[in-house]
Amino acid sequence: MTDTAIAHGPPVATRRRGDGWTATALLTPATIFIAISLFAPLAILFRYSLNEFVPTKKLMVEALTIANYVKFFTDPYYTSILLTTVKIAVLVTLICLVLGFPLAYVVARTQSRWKHLLIILIVLPLFVGNSVRAAGWMVVFGSKGFVNATLMGIGLIDKPLEIMFTENAVIIGIIAVNLPFMVLSLQSVIEGIDRAVEEAAFSLGAPPATMFRRVLWPLALPGILAGTILTFILAMNAYATPFLLGGPLFKMMAPLIYNQFTQQTNWPFGGAIAFILMSVTLLLTVAANLILQRRARA
Repeated sequence: MTDTAIAHGPPVATRRRGDGWTATALLTPATIFIAISLFAPLAILFRYSLNEFVPTKKLMVEALTIANYVKFFTDPYYTSILLTTVKIAVLVTLICLVLGFPLAYVVARTQSRWKHLLIILIVLPLFVGNSVRAAGWMVVFGSKGFVNATLMGIGLIDKPLEIMFTENAVIIGIIAVNLPFMVLSLQSVIEGIDRAVEEAAFSLGAPPATMFRRVLWPLALPGILAGTILTFILAMNAYATPFLLGGPLFKMMAPLIYNQFTQQTNWPFGGAIAFILMSVTLLLTVAANLILQRRARA
């Protein structure tokens, strides 16, 4: 009996307890680092948002007030910027999903030697900073840029189109930044879906649209959720693209926060705007995920 117990090693409960302690030991350093580097600055910023801004005395006066939050939600100028940010983020996320799903499906189902090249081409734009890419779009969208020069050269227009410093330019620029994240999130999940499931649906007489709606979409939902979450968060917090392509008159939340901290030196109000942006992003992300999951179960 003793020899059998020794041969089989320690009991299962003991091994599981040891594995639990090992996992805890491995996670502890990363958890401490995140808590110090992320949550501590956020706590300080939240404390700043409750202070008062008195330009004639100091930049910031110690207080406990929600006046900065009330100021934001009672001023149509700031609420309109929030609504514009949400609208652009939702639109960018939907367009990235529509454009990214077919591309991700093609890459996931490709069996040729060129598959790795396709993945590299998708990842390659991520090696360039957002500011550099936005500067490139400025060259394309300028009054004498590639688009206007081409259209005028072939005689489709007589005068340059106003593309720069518009909402459309910002949307296109953010889509170019976020699309690789959507494609990579979808491609990794679609690769794990057995092709035989799709073939079985076709063999049972399902048309492509039905197969997509009843088979591919539900199975790819984890990648859809991951891609939409990542794309939406990045779009809500975009700074360089709206600042460079939108110009000084076009406002989104991230450039507004930067302006409050640097130009206006109003740290309490800037902290309040930052927490409003973070809260709205989190609430909308959770709400959208719950809706998608409920529809998927139905």
